[in-house]
Amino acid sequence: PGRTQWEGFGSATRAAAAGGITTIIDMPLNSIPPTTSTAALDQKKQAAQGQCATNVGFWGGAIPGNVAELQPLWEAGVFGFKCFLAESGVDEFPHLTPPQLREHLTEISHFDGLMIVHAEDAATLAGAPPAGGRAYGSYLASRPQRAETQAISQVIAAARATGARVHILHLSSAQALPLLRQARADGVRVTVETCPHYLFFDAESIPDGSTEFKCCPPIREADNREELWRALASGEIDLIASDHSPCTIDLKRLDTGDFAQAWGGVASVQLGLSIIWTQARARGHSLGDLVRWMAEGPARLTGLMNAKGRIAVGADADLCVFAPEEQYTVDAAALHHRNPVTPYQGCTLAGVVHSTLLGGKVVEPSAPGGRFLDRC
Repeated sequence: PGRTQWEGFGSATRAAAAGGITTIIDMPLNSIPPTTSTAALDQKKQAAQGQCATNVGFWGGAIPGNVAELQPLWEAGVFGFKCFLAESGVDEFPHLTPPQLREHLTEISHFDGLMIVHAEDAATLAGAPPAGGRAYGSYLASRPQRAETQAISQVIAAARATGARVHILHLSSAQALPLLRQARADGVRVTVETCPHYLFFDAESIPDGSTEFKCCPPIREADNREELWRALASGEIDLIASDHSPCTIDLKRLDTGDFAQAWGGVASVQLGLSIIWTQARARGHSLGDLVRWMAEGPARLTGLMNAKGRIAVGADADLCVFAPEEQYTVDAAALHHRNPVTPYQGCTLAGVVHSTLLGGKVVEPSAPGGRFLDRC
C-alpha cells in the first residue's frame, strides 16, 4: 500500500517470475505504512492479495520506538526485521542509533529473531564530503568504504553483546570482510550478502550524470568488485540478493544527472540470474555456484531450506527453466517492473529464463498463483 506509483506486487512479482525467481521476501519500507506493526503487515497483505505471480514473504521493520512490535510481528510470520544505521531516504522509516540497535537486538534475542541491517554509519556519512552535481566520483566519495566498516563494527559489537542473529545487507565494501571473518571465528552469529550490481559494474566505468547507477551503498571500484567475487567463491559472502529498489523515473533525475538529488536504488529483480551468470561464467564458476548463491543461500537465511532453494524429494517444485548458453540485450521498456529505468539498459547478458514453475505449475502472469509465506 502507498507509493504504488513506484512499484506494486503485481508488477514486481511478474518481473521476478520472468527472471526465474519463485519467491521474494518483501522489504518493510517504501510502502505506506511501512511494515513496522502487525496492523501494517495485515494492510500490506490485503494490498497484495490476488496480485502475486510468485510466492511472497515479508520482512518486518525495526525503527525507533517499535521495540514492543517486534515479537508480535515475529509471531505473525515475518522472516526478520530490517533496520538502517543511516537515513533510509523516507521519513516514515527512520534509522536506529547504536544504542537503539542494541535495544532492538536485545529484544530480538529473546525469541531468536533475525535483524537484517543496512550497514552505513550515519556519523561517518555526515563527516564525508557532500555529493554534488553530475560527477560519479563525487557521489562515491560521499559514501566511503569506512561508513560500511564502521557500521558493521557496530553491528558485530551489538550482536556479540546480545547474542542476537544479524545479517549484513547489500555489502559493497570488501574492506569489511576481515571484520566479518573474525566475528564468525569468535562465534558471533553474522551472515552477509552482496548484490548483482556490485558484482557486475565498477565505478571507473560509470559515466558522469548516469544517475540510474545510484544506489546505497554505492557501486565501487573494479578491484573491490573482484574481492567480492573472491569472497563469494570462498564462502565468506553467504548469498546474493536483488536489493530491487525501484522508483518513478522523475526521482532518478535523469534530466539533470545530479547524483545528490537522485533517488538511490537499482531495479533489477528480473535480470539477476542472467547478470550473475554472465559474470560468474567469465570467472570460471558453475551453475552449481549460482544455485548456492541465489537459491540455497537465501532459503537458508530465511529458514525455508526444507521447502525452497533445492531440488529434492519433499521440497516444493519451484523451478526455472534456464538456458545458460543463450543471450539477450536488456531493453528497459520490455521489463515487467513498473518504471522502465535500469542501469543494465543495453547490456548483453548470458542465460535466458524460458519459464518459471511454482509447485510444478508454469507461472501464468495473467492468472497470479503465488501464495504468502510465513516464517512459522
